[in-house]
Order: sequence, then structure tokens, then C-alpha cells
Amino acid sequence: MDLKKVSAIAKRHGITTLIDSTFATPINQRPAEFGIDLVMHSGTKYFGGHSDLICGIIAGRRDLIDNIWESRTVLGPCMDPHAAWLLLRGIKTLAVRGQQQNENALRVAQFLARHPKVRSVHYPFLEDHPQRALAMEQMRGGGGVLSFEVEGSGDDARRIAESLNLFTLAPSLGGVDSLVTIPVLTSHAMISPELRAKMGVTEQLIRLSVGIENADDLIADLEQALAAVKPAGQKVEVG
Repeated sequence: MDLKKVSAIAKRHGITTLIDSTFATPINQRPAEFGIDLVMHSGTKYFGGHSDLICGIIAGRRDLIDNIWESRTVLGPCMDPHAAWLLLRGIKTLAVRGQQQNENALRVAQFLARHPKVRSVHYPFLEDHPQRALAMEQMRGGGGVLSFEVEGSGDDARRIAESLNLFTLAPSLGGVDSLVTIPVLTSHAMISPELRAKMGVTEQLIRLSVGIENADDLIADLEQALAAVKPAGQKVEVG
């Protein structure tokens, strides 16, 4: 998404803009610099970084934040002291974790893009990604989340996910540990197959949240798991 264009259109029509920047984090992208009014994060993910707290974060102009603060005060959502301490602890290492996850995810994506058993890879900093130029203009790094489609069936995708040793089978993201999930069975399970097809969420799609482990170990784990499916010999598409 072109943040400058979205911001310009919204300002012409007096519309307040809000973006969920959880996947990018402030380390990789700062939407306010492109004119976005409010930036939201699931602090549960990268800000915390250790999969041990639940919180939400929103930042923006003082007048907008004051209104949100008043609503929050009336409705009552408030972090407990221990969760707040965990969040502050996680923020201290956000930059170094983010850098390592950027590097690891790019290496994993490049490996998968070359693999004969992989149909397509979705990661914005891959050279052949159709929006790579825009991503590099707006972002300092590609983030730690990527997805790929395997050649074969949904059963093949599940077989790969279940064969991984270093990637834990879980639907969250952003922690120091690498995770793997099958979207049609988790995040998109309640969406109709017809709508999933329009969204490009297939039974063969696997999502990875790449952690801070050694990249060579993660790649070796994926390589052994991909051995669970037969090669189809088709060229990989990047998008």
C-alpha cells in the first residue's frame, strides 16, 4: 500500500487515517512520516517479543490520542503492572530483534524462492516481488513474516508444517521463536472458501513468523520438511 497516496486522498476528503503496523514495527516502518494520522500495533507481537503478554498500542496526534484516552478511561481496558513491565522489557530489545528477524526472514524467503517444491513466495524484499520498490521506499526492512505455497495439496502443506522441528506450530507471530501456521486452518478458518480464493489464501499456503535463531538452522529445518512432498518441477513465482 502506498502510504503517501492514501494519506493525500484522505486529507483531501477530511478523513482520519489509521494503519495496523504490527508486522512492520517502528523499526521497519514509520507511517506517521508518510502522513498517516494514527498508527496501531498489537504489542503482544514484536513489542513484547517473547509471546508472554497481551496488549494494544496506538500512537498519533495529540487531539486524536486525547479522544482515545477518554474512551479508554470510560471503557476500562488497562494493562496489569506485570504485563506493562514485560512490555517495557521487550521494547529494550526491539531494535536488535527486528534487525535479526529481517535478516533471517530474507534469507529464508530467498531459499524458498529457489526450491523446486515451492510454487510461490510472498515477502516484500525479494528481488522479484511486484511491490519491492515501494516496500524499500517505505520500509527499512522486510519484517519477520513471510508466506509460501507448496507444490501439491493441502495435505502436503500440513505435512510440511508438522515435520518442522525449529518452527513451532502456532498462529501467533513476532516472538523470538520461529512459528509456522496454516492460514486455512487458523487465521482464515472462519472465512468461506470462495472469499479465501479471492484473497489468495489457498490450502497450500504456509505462513512463517521467523525468529532470531540461526538462519542456517532454520533453512536446514525447512529443507528436511520439504522432503515430505514430491517435487512438481514447476518454476517458482514470487509475489
